[in-house]
Amino acid sequence: MTDLPHGRDLTALEGELRAAVRGDVGFGALDRALVTMDASNYRRVPYGVVAPRDADDVAAVLEVCRRRGVPVVPRGGGTSIAGQATGTGVVLDFTRHMNRLLALDPGARTAVVQPGLVLDRLQEAAAPHGLRFGPDPSTHSRCTLGGMIGNNSCGSHSVAWGTTADSVRELDVVTARGERLRLGRDWAGAPDGLRALVEGDLARLRTGFPDLPRRISGYALDALLPERGADVARSFCGSEGTLGVLTEAVVRLVEAPRARALAVLGYADESAAAEAAAGLLPLSPLTVEGMAADLVPSAAALPRGGAWLFVETGGEAAAEARARAEAIVRAADVLDALVVTDPAGQRALWRIREDASGTATRMPDGTEAWPGWEDCAVPPARLGAYLRDFRALMAAHGLRGTPYGHFGDGCIHVRIDFDLLTEAGVARFRRFSEELAELVVAHGGSLSGEHGDGQARAELLPRMYGAETVGLFERVKGVWDPDDLLNPGMLVRPAPLDTGLRFSVLPREPVDVAFGYPADGGDFSAAVRRCVGVAKCRTTSVSGSGVMCPSFRATGAEEHSTRGRARLLHEMLAGEVVTDGWRSTEVRDALDLCLSCKGCRSDCPVGVDMATYKAEFLHHHYAGRRRPAAHYAMGWLPVWLRAVARTRTAWLVNALSGLRPLAWVAKRLAGIAPEREIPRVASRTFSRWWERRRAHRSSGDGKPAYRPAADGEPTHRPPAGGDLVVLWPDTFTEHLSPSVGQAAVRVLEAAGLRVALPPTVRLEKPPVGDGRTVALDPLSLLRGRGRVCCGLTYVSTGQLDRARAVLRRTLDLMEPVLETDAPVVVLEPSCAAALRADVPELLHDDPRAARLAAKVLTFAETLERHAPGWTPPRVDRPVAGQTHCHQHAVLGDAADRRLRRAARLSGELSGGCCGLAGDFGFEKGHYEVSTACAEEQLLPSVRDAPDDTVVLADGFSCRTQLEQLAGVRGRHLAEVLAGALEGALEGAGGDGEPGDED
Repeated sequence: MTDLPHGRDLTALEGELRAAVRGDVGFGALDRALVTMDASNYRRVPYGVVAPRDADDVAAVLEVCRRRGVPVVPRGGGTSIAGQATGTGVVLDFTRHMNRLLALDPGARTAVVQPGLVLDRLQEAAAPHGLRFGPDPSTHSRCTLGGMIGNNSCGSHSVAWGTTADSVRELDVVTARGERLRLGRDWAGAPDGLRALVEGDLARLRTGFPDLPRRISGYALDALLPERGADVARSFCGSEGTLGVLTEAVVRLVEAPRARALAVLGYADESAAAEAAAGLLPLSPLTVEGMAADLVPSAAALPRGGAWLFVETGGEAAAEARARAEAIVRAADVLDALVVTDPAGQRALWRIREDASGTATRMPDGTEAWPGWEDCAVPPARLGAYLRDFRALMAAHGLRGTPYGHFGDGCIHVRIDFDLLTEAGVARFRRFSEELAELVVAHGGSLSGEHGDGQARAELLPRMYGAETVGLFERVKGVWDPDDLLNPGMLVRPAPLDTGLRFSVLPREPVDVAFGYPADGGDFSAAVRRCVGVAKCRTTSVSGSGVMCPSFRATGAEEHSTRGRARLLHEMLAGEVVTDGWRSTEVRDALDLCLSCKGCRSDCPVGVDMATYKAEFLHHHYAGRRRPAAHYAMGWLPVWLRAVARTRTAWLVNALSGLRPLAWVAKRLAGIAPEREIPRVASRTFSRWWERRRAHRSSGDGKPAYRPAADGEPTHRPPAGGDLVVLWPDTFTEHLSPSVGQAAVRVLEAAGLRVALPPTVRLEKPPVGDGRTVALDPLSLLRGRGRVCCGLTYVSTGQLDRARAVLRRTLDLMEPVLETDAPVVVLEPSCAAALRADVPELLHDDPRAARLAAKVLTFAETLERHAPGWTPPRVDRPVAGQTHCHQHAVLGDAADRRLRRAARLSGELSGGCCGLAGDFGFEKGHYEVSTACAEEQLLPSVRDAPDDTVVLADGFSCRTQLEQLAGVRGRHLAEVLAGALEGALEGAGGDGEPGDED
């Protein structure tokens, strides 16, 4: 294999490929940076990426690359964890074009698929026929059939339906020399020389391969034995792209149970669970999965124990499935058990198990943990003993890890806290790997039980198979690929397991950054390292209340996934492919379509927070440079709106924005999408309404607590002993939706709470309680009046110096509130999330920031904690709408759900993101992605709702998106409850308070 230099030869290679294929050819820094890594510890920089459209394109790429001696690496979903989806040369990306389901035959129970088809798309197509593809890795929402065949993937149901190799009928393959083969049984499609090679060594094939359900390591040459049907297709599975390039597959489907039940069995520890697993297999379960307590965020939903088995059963009806599950509980020696038949409850429990591949990358104390010995397998009956020896070996090396996985098949996943950053740590990684390989073999196991050998384990295959069998593997590789063109360095003649580690290129000293990154020790590199490539962000449909990653679902482009952006940041820090650091246009453009929804903060198993990384990048990228117009127009929105309020020119602004020519000019100058309408500014701010209301009340008239106002506005004078709460007048409530603040005041007071607004002047020891603090010393008047601000608009546009200045001023104003027990009630979810998460991370050196964050409550949380005895008005209406993405990611919505139930608001809100996301949907160039995000869940949920449905949207962006795209008025939950209170209080009698003039 020749070493192709960068420069003229590389340009010539790119030109030849562009001329030869109809698919996409990318040799730029962006294309290459996105595929330097998979989900393993390894990194390789390719020359370029080709996304072929068909088998002809694949053959053309192979011809060009063979002629030039350039390696070719087939890549599916990119979730391999042993390094086999990385490589130099040309990477073939099948996810863009060759991703279709070509045929499905329910009668024959087969499907014809292309290699880039995502497993869940096949499952969705098969489900109406009562069928499914048997293997189902935890990455089923984004892994591809080609990747599954390449790695011989398995998943949780392998005890019932086997590995991918068990589900393959025929494979269409293009060899490195361009020969097109259709692989099947009875030597169908075998390349010349393969049969003679195998038949010359039948004894070795009959005796040299361990007999266990999860033997994935090496080539499956025993599938070519005559007594096993000489199945060339089966033997190709697990070859990791080293023998040929898959272009099409005929796969077998199985009948899906009509009903399922899930038995969760609790044990004292993982060894007890492991020893019990094999004994359950005679009862024909569909799954026997195991995990321990240190991988579970909260064990509240699980039975008592320190480790659990997830055992699924099936049946023709729910009663049959439950009976089988209960029989398993009776047969198992458990501390405690739980049988779940509700599908939603089962999905929630399975998510705990599926997220373990990401959760395991962080130890309970926050220490990083890595793959490398992710999926060894031993005979199931030996699993308990193996785990004890495995734990002892880790302890001997001073390492920690939490095993979990497919206990019924004897296959264990584990992430270990290897130090892969120092020379001594890498040396220990090698020693441990060598000793663990010996341990696995001693227990009769396989070095790989699911995800392949790649670079991580291939070097150690002689310890498992012996040198002669590994030599046979090399000769087989030579028959299929005599030029060593396909994925060289994998499986045979492998690269050393401790070379090419992806961390070696990162800076050793902490990068100078603005945010504190407390969960990563203040190290931005460590924050970026969080992404291990699990790729949950690449799901093409959001489930339940999930959010991540709306931009990827809108565009389908890797650079718009959380993983893709993390890869680019990694390469930016490495400086080899992305060479201009914080000034990188590739990183900037990829982050441009990040909505800063924060969905990844909660939905990513390892808690990648791309919204924070984006703000950090923009802060550095534009340092000392002119920013986009939208950063000034919308980033400084609080300033412009306060100027309008001070000059009382809202009427003029609204009038001018209603004139199309002037609005067009304003939007063009401000960097606003021409398709957008400029929201109307309230004629009276929420604070002005509050001041007028307070002035009216201060006169005192002795009227009853409940009375209608002169303009019909009901009023409630709360008991003097109610808890004090401080209502945060965020920019959106203050200037754009004051009705939300007014409604919140009415409801909070109806619940018996005393409402105050934050101080507007800074005092040493000012009172808190009436929302309009009076200066106690003359000097305070010289400091001027100010308004609190969460800094959200500055943070989201990366204006972090300005954000810090605004937030320090806010903390100065809030000091008296911080000395009280009063919570800070924030109505706008994005502002609440900023106060609770962004502010303490940005002002990590100011203890007041953390104190303020601890006080922040949502509207529903306030009522639940400070008015627990209050019963909300009964609304009796269905609801539609969307949980705010920041609420989902940072705040949680459990209190909101309980409040809605108490008010008899039925139904659930959808997940996803509205797509407006603060300034994102207003920026020029974002309109199409913004609307695509809204069309995913929000708009369909509203269109499909019954006529009497209440459309809930607590965020101003969500309400604006609904109004501009669907002509629907969304309401904050406070407005809904206030409206119900008004109906309940009609006819109370008495004089009123000033009404809302908006």
